[in-house]
Amino acid sequence: MKWNAPNILTLARMVLIPFFVLFYFVNVPDWNIYAAIIFIAAAFTDWLDGFLARRNNQVSNFGKLWDPIADKLLVLAALLLLMDWGKVGLIPVLIIEARELIIGGVRSLAASKGVVIAADMSGKLKTVVQFVAIILLLLNDWPFMFVPVSVGSILIWVSAALAVYSCIEYMVKNAKVLKD
Repeated sequence: MKWNAPNILTLARMVLIPFFVLFYFVNVPDWNIYAAIIFIAAAFTDWLDGFLARRNNQVSNFGKLWDPIADKLLVLAALLLLMDWGKVGLIPVLIIEARELIIGGVRSLAASKGVVIAADMSGKLKTVVQFVAIILLLLNDWPFMFVPVSVGSILIWVSAALAVYSCIEYMVKNAKVLKD
């Protein structure tokens, strides 16, 4: 691994995950606010490491492998925590995580054939919607707390729909890799 800023940010995101979860299980007063702050910091590192890697020509094999793993671990930890807290149901979590496993498998298969499958716009949009939904749910839908429905819950379902759409899109775009 090269010790450059993008790779350090990816590692930092992975290190933040246990602290994010710790606030929930230690039952610190206002734990969800601290967890949201950590989640926001971790989500920001996701954007920043990609930006720096491209801008400074520091794209590395470490980053290609561990950046998406760090993202998936962060989202999985958040969704499981929110499910335990009663903010998210099992079905959207299963849909979102099934998509991640399927796409991970497709990417692994493609990589074994020397093909790199880059993230596309629908996958990036899904990630942004997931991050916003998770933050809103952690903050009890602040600043939308006076809206009669949970904006965060709606966005979780939107991200589940985007997960299905982007999974289908990946499969169609990469049908040749899957077929061979």
